[in-house]
Amino acid sequence: MYQTAEGWKLDVDRGPDWIFVRPHAPKFLGGDEPGLADSVWNLLAQCFTYRAVVELDSLPLLNSPLIGQLVLLSKRVHSHGGVLRLCGVSAENRQVLHTCRLDGALPSFESRGDAVMGFRPNLPR
Repeated sequence: MYQTAEGWKLDVDRGPDWIFVRPHAPKFLGGDEPGLADSVWNLLAQCFTYRAVVELDSLPLLNSPLIGQLVLLSKRVHSHGGVLRLCGVSAENRQVLHTCRLDGALPSFESRGDAVMGFRPNLPR
């Protein structure tokens, strides 16, 4: 587990060509959550890998600042030709992303394996 200067704790696993990051929020998660994008980005840059799966199963309901951090991270990763995918997103948080119209920009998957493969179950039409 990596402890960042911003107070985030990151569980990090490496796979072939991918990094898996499970962030644990600082003790006082509330108003402004700076640093998640910077913390994960610095980790990716150190590993020279820009294909990441962020596992959100340990985070509470996504608020605006936290969503902003995920969007910022996504833009940085994509600007380097990388891929950012989410997994472990609760039903409530999936609804939040859908309401913000970010479910396309921040694709979420059921598991790490699905995220790596880009697998999406058939959705009702």
